[in-house]
Parts: sequence; C-alpha cells; structure tokens
Amino acid sequence: MTEKYKKLARNLVWYSCSVKQGERVLIDQTGVPEDFLVILIEEIIACGGVPFVRNGLPKVSKAMMKAMTEETAKLKAKIDLALMKEMDAYIGISGTDNVFENSDIPASVMQDYSMHYVKPVHIDERVNNTKWVILRWPSAGFAQSAGISTEAFEKMYFDVCTMDYGKMSEAMDNLVKLMEATDKVRIVSPGTDISFSIKGVPAIKCAGKNNIPDGEVFTAPIKNSVNGKITFNVPTLYNGIRFDGVSLVAKDGKIVEATALNGTKKLNEILDTDVGARFFGEFAIGVNPFVTKPMLDILFDEKICGSIHLTPGGCYTEAPNGNDSSVHWDMVLCQLEECGGGEIYFDEKLIRKNGVFVLPELLALNPENLC
Repeated sequence: MTEKYKKLARNLVWYSCSVKQGERVLIDQTGVPEDFLVILIEEIIACGGVPFVRNGLPKVSKAMMKAMTEETAKLKAKIDLALMKEMDAYIGISGTDNVFENSDIPASVMQDYSMHYVKPVHIDERVNNTKWVILRWPSAGFAQSAGISTEAFEKMYFDVCTMDYGKMSEAMDNLVKLMEATDKVRIVSPGTDISFSIKGVPAIKCAGKNNIPDGEVFTAPIKNSVNGKITFNVPTLYNGIRFDGVSLVAKDGKIVEATALNGTKKLNEILDTDVGARFFGEFAIGVNPFVTKPMLDILFDEKICGSIHLTPGGCYTEAPNGNDSSVHWDMVLCQLEECGGGEIYFDEKLIRKNGVFVLPELLALNPENLC
C-alpha cells in the first residue's frame, strides 16, 4: 500500500498540480489516513512546495454544518477565502463511511452553505485562481455504494487514479477539435431527446489535472439553446440526498419541468436555489476506461466511459456561457448498450453509438485503446 500511496501522491503533486519551487499548497482533507498525508506532504516538500494542511473529521464537519446560518456561512467564507487567496495550489481529499451523512440537514441550510460559502471560496476563488485537484478516498462505505468488496474497490481505485493520464490527454485532442467545430448537439436515449448549441464555446479536456479520477471533455451549451427532454439513468447525490431517474424538460434553455423517481420536491427546491440553477452550465463526454459502472460518487460517475453529463447550474470560466449559479450539479446519462444505449450527434452526424465512438479520428478514446 505504501507504494500505491507514493504513486498517487506523485501524480497529485507533480502531474495534477505541477507544484513548483516556493508554491504554497493547501491540503484540505477529511477522513484520510495519516500515512498517506505524510507521504503527500513529503512529496510537496520534495519538489520545493510549501504544504499547509486543514484537517477535518466527517462527524465534526456535519455538526458544524447543522449549525450553519447565512451569517456564519458568510463569516466562514471570509476567513477561508483569505486563506485560499494565499495558496497557489489546492488538493482536496474527502473520505466518509456514509455518503448519505448530510441527508438530514435541512435544504435551507445547504442552500445557505452553497450560496454564501461554496460559491465565493471554491467556485469563484479556488477553481479560477489556483491549480487544484480533488478526489475521494476509498473506504468500506464507498465500496458498499459501488456494490463491490472493499478489496476489489481499492484495487480498482488505485488503477483508475494512477492510470496513464498523459496518454488519455493526447487521445482527447481530436474530440476537443471536433467539439469546437460543432454547432448543434443532439442526444438520444430511452426517455431522452434533447438538443442544444455549443457553437463558439471552448472545449476543455480533463485528463488528471483537476479531478482524480478523470476522463472527460467538457464545454457548455449556449444558455438559451437547450430544448427537449433528458432522463438520467445514473443515480445522483446532492448534499447527501440520493435521486434516481431524474428527468428534466428544457425550453429555450430553462428547466421548466423536473421530476425524479424519488424526491421530486427536493429536486425542485435545489433547482430553485437561484435563477441560474434552472439553466445549464456544462455538457461533457466521459471516457475513462476503468470506470464502467455507477458508484454513487460524481467524481467517478461523470467519467464513466460511454456516458455524458449535462449540468444544471453555473458554468466554468474556461467554457463560459454566461450562466451564474451557486449550484453546479452534474447529472449522468450512461449510453452503454447494457444501460439502454443511445447516440450522440454533432451537426446531425453520428459520433458515438451505445457508448462507442464511431468516427475514425475518435477511435483512440474507446476503452480498448486507452487501457
């Protein structure tokens, strides 16, 4: 395990964050083994970086969250924003034995936290002004959510987190070029027929720089261009609440109808957080060959090979479409044949069918060529 820890730490420090001499690195961690943190700190020091560590415990974090008000969220943001502004890089690692730990916290509290803390500190400052990477830590609870044994999950976790992301990055270049030359996107699957424009919006490849695991190319729909219906077949968590079978109907960009097999009322409460939450801020295609099934964790699920995700809420500055929101909720549709299949069309041309790329210039992104 020590060798696996060292390999992961090297990836995070040297590849993901590219830490340079004198750069200050904030390690923001909850529920991570001390042995790995020590190795991570040593790796930062080895490349000349200056490590800072903010420790958290899952139950303590929840207790603090329960007491959160708009006033305390703003105060916490003021304090942590000052710290974040001093950092050059950020490594966020979270581990928990219960992914539903925050499910009993009132929606109003989570909205205050998202709007008055997460948005200014993490969306506006950390995402836009630091080199950053975030990841989950493997735990028995995480393995349970994925539906596999702890031993099998740990093996899969380190395989996917330490894969050759440089090779993946090169294979993504043709998809980036194609997306940036595309106007209209159409996605068709069971319960889904939705179209939108991505004309003029940059396409960004994600190959281990900001998320571990990684493996997506994202852009954003033109804000008012989204029309149709999309039904997501991958369960999704938001603030510790699970939603299944989320279905969204959009008209001229705005989500005008939102239902779920469970939690429709809570789903709409989240989408009513602010005006931008009912518009879309991201469209992405997942390509990671080691992530083949839902794990009830968005850092993994949005990278499933053969998937796409469409995101209610704010856009990223790298691929701006003008939509601003404290919500950024990646919802995943898997189009692998065993999940129901489906197609993606760019300007009426089929580019992927049942999760497999069909254009010659994109074949390098199929699993057999990335593993």
